[in-house]
Amino acid sequence: MATVLICRRFPRLSRVTAFSTTAKCKAESGSSKSEQEKEENPETANTRSESAATIQLLNPLDYRVLYNPSAYAKSRAASQQHAARSSGQALGDTFTSPGRARVQHTFSNASCQALPSVRNALPKPKSKPLLKQTISACLSVAQTKEEAEKDKREMHDSKEDPRMFQKGRPEYKSLSYDKFEPVETFPLEEGDSILHSVAVCKGSQSPGTITDYFCKLSRLPVEQHAALVSESRFNTLCRCAVKNIRLFSTSELIDILKACVRLVVPPTHPLLNACENEFCRRVWDMNLDQLLLVADCWRCLERSVPSYLSILFSYANMHWKDLTLPQFVQLLYIIGEGRRSPADLTQKVESTILKYLDSFTLEEVGAVCLGLFKSLSGISDHVMRKIADRVYLQMEDMSTYALVNVLKLLRYSRVDHLPILKELGKVIPARIPTVNIQGIMHITLTCSSLHYFDEGIMAAVAMSLPSKVTYCRSKDAAKFLWSFGCLDYEPPNEEEFYSSLIEQMHRKLHEFRKFPEHLLTGLLGLAFVKRFPEDLIDYALRDEFVQKTRGSKYELRKDLFTLSKSVEIECPSYQGSRLSPQLYQEMTEMVLNFAEQEIYVRPEIVEAVSLLESMLGGAEYVKNHMILPHTRSSDLEVHLAMDGHPIPFNLKEPITDKKLKDFGVSLTDDLMTQLIKGTSSSQSPVEVENEARTPGQEGREEAGTPNAGDSAALSGGALLADAGLQVEPKSERCLEVPPSLTLKQQPRQVKLAIQVSNRNHYCYCSKRLLGLHCLKRRQLQQLGYVVVELPFWEWFPLLKRTRLEKLSYLHYKVFDPALLSRAG
Repeated sequence: MATVLICRRFPRLSRVTAFSTTAKCKAESGSSKSEQEKEENPETANTRSESAATIQLLNPLDYRVLYNPSAYAKSRAASQQHAARSSGQALGDTFTSPGRARVQHTFSNASCQALPSVRNALPKPKSKPLLKQTISACLSVAQTKEEAEKDKREMHDSKEDPRMFQKGRPEYKSLSYDKFEPVETFPLEEGDSILHSVAVCKGSQSPGTITDYFCKLSRLPVEQHAALVSESRFNTLCRCAVKNIRLFSTSELIDILKACVRLVVPPTHPLLNACENEFCRRVWDMNLDQLLLVADCWRCLERSVPSYLSILFSYANMHWKDLTLPQFVQLLYIIGEGRRSPADLTQKVESTILKYLDSFTLEEVGAVCLGLFKSLSGISDHVMRKIADRVYLQMEDMSTYALVNVLKLLRYSRVDHLPILKELGKVIPARIPTVNIQGIMHITLTCSSLHYFDEGIMAAVAMSLPSKVTYCRSKDAAKFLWSFGCLDYEPPNEEEFYSSLIEQMHRKLHEFRKFPEHLLTGLLGLAFVKRFPEDLIDYALRDEFVQKTRGSKYELRKDLFTLSKSVEIECPSYQGSRLSPQLYQEMTEMVLNFAEQEIYVRPEIVEAVSLLESMLGGAEYVKNHMILPHTRSSDLEVHLAMDGHPIPFNLKEPITDKKLKDFGVSLTDDLMTQLIKGTSSSQSPVEVENEARTPGQEGREEAGTPNAGDSAALSGGALLADAGLQVEPKSERCLEVPPSLTLKQQPRQVKLAIQVSNRNHYCYCSKRLLGLHCLKRRQLQQLGYVVVELPFWEWFPLLKRTRLEKLSYLHYKVFDPALLSRAG
């Protein structure tokens, strides 16, 4: 038993969630495959009382978590057969021994809550132990049945589920292998007779006889197949086939390959090596149906055959005009399963999709989208919109599995198709309870990736997830946390929702060694909504884990940077691991270099900076930079005195480096008194600042900027001249008041962080701010800044208006009296 102590403080804007565990996950996933990565390659102020709870968790070694990303909603006739065959098989999350026996995990507290109520409804005989045993047995059977049904919904066969479209047309029978097609079973005695003949004849049989032997042996009872494949006499038969490989006809060779699929011959078996080489040699003598059937068999055998696929794609390219609709869909399925897209077919694929789009079944539409998604095929916005147009009109009739495949491609192509998203909000919430965990994850991830917020979808997901959370892979848990954090949505059951996912993150801790990006994804999603599980953060910021991130195919240093800096600002009591100063420096430089090339130069930002400088009196009053580099967006920083006057702070050079002769400034007694004492007997500090920037303003007038009078009027200040500071005509620059003196003269000030937002900061077609930007503004406020926004729906239209209108708007934003009162 491992004990996890969970301490939670959950006020809406100031909560910190801390998890401390005495358990260390030592179990490594024995059968975790790259499948879970492949599909993803191709976004109230109420204070609650504190509570503490102790949760007893089973040792992770007792867990066997099954998941099912695509058997989403509709039961299939073959699923029961498949459940029996693959109950011991998991595609990603495995905690069991190599024997792969499935262990169902049930929470004991759920049983304890359910059983007494039933018992209390019955009489309480004192001497009827048999009745008690009967009741207990019935309850146990009912509970096991319910769990079996739940497991069945959550199970997924990554080989069979994507092939459901093949059941929609009889033409697919000649293009694909149907492992569920009924075949006549041969008795064991006949199998022994065949093996005896193989041993006696020692390879002298004809190709036709050898083919017949393979077909008959593959029809022995399924439970005998594993023993048969390891039989020495069967290996003798395989060697005989390899020896005579070129003597087989193409149809005989295909029959042998199909027999190997039925027998589940290991993908690296020598017989399969010989078959692949021979099929590659014969490609140009085969027809397209045969080529697609052979490719389908390789998929069923889970054998990677890049050479064969390359030749197949070349053949298809040459015969493209002859492709029928089923052949085209099957080809796209093969392309997707091969995880590679032939560049020279892209244009032809798009034109053929448009040609057959209205003729596809809905399952075929899903298969086409899945093939394009898995192969990371680029698709034009035009074609994606056409597909979405077809789908949203018939979404009610579409299986959830096919629909999710469309959503995957929509997400990958980044197409904003509002009708399909709105229809999704009508159709999918009611289906969520019957969709398995991976299907729910893809639906949620589509919404967050497209920055589309639909409360009905998100609430339905949140309500269904806690009861399914143990089926989550590490990736699923991370994507859920990211999606909810990205959309800045905390559901009605937020405490149950977040605590269940954080607990699952703890249970999956061992998986993060292999997939470090998932841990960072989940932790950032939590940080967006101000939740910081400190033990997981400590683990993520350790040197050992940081080193693992360097081996990832993703650039994870930016995520580490954002997480670590957020913890530094929002969790001052945090005592765990931190990133090295060297990594901080590297990331800061990298982010700032990117900002200089891509962010600071954006027209809407350049215009705002230029106008603010004109309005306030110079570049020393505005700084275009990243106050928080880890949030990856810029700020226009402005300082105001408490009386509303701007304060210069963006001094490019230290005051000691400036020579008086360069400024043409005459030192007078009054000026010396002012510099020494920090004030002037006849002027306020603000008047000194206004006076000091007068020459610079005159220089800008000559350059065509607004005149000094307009600038002073907009800034609320006055331009005063004083004999104490005599400016000679040759002057082009003015003497600045050092920052230290400014602070002494004006101890209280307001620091504005002006945000020039754009559409990517908000949810789609909404004024709902995304999680990263909520985090940024929250942290700016914690550091003492007052956040002022130039929202894109106001500022972008103004860019086309007159200069005076833009200046008036900026004056309204910067000198809003509410800002000073808020800061005060």
